[in-house]
Amino acid sequence: MQTLLIRPQKIHVETAAILQPKGSLSDNSVVGFLHQANTAMMSEKHSSVIIDMNQVDSIDSVGLMAIIDTVKLARRANKRFCLCSVPRSVCIVFELTQLDRVVEIFESLSAFNLTPKVAA
Repeated sequence: MQTLLIRPQKIHVETAAILQPKGSLSDNSVVGFLHQANTAMMSEKHSSVIIDMNQVDSIDSVGLMAIIDTVKLARRANKRFCLCSVPRSVCIVFELTQLDRVVEIFESLSAFNLTPKVAA
């Protein structure tokens, strides 16, 4: 089962929503993930949405599509979207599918905090 938390956090001059999925990001959990991501993207309170993957054990093709859908949603909503704290096993999947070339990925949330937003 996946639990998502949205924690608004002031980062530089932007406010980020931080989603924290747990367990597997798969067909059993993506509906909740997409709902939370959509809510964060549509909120005018947040200029960025960060997915903290620290507690994600695995991801399947449905989970990958959910990440891609979230990237598209972020672009339409003019929001910064990134992942952080991605476990090595999940990072390998991102590298094999070249998703790491599409999404900003930070080693940790603090690494995101140190990186200024790049103008789009």
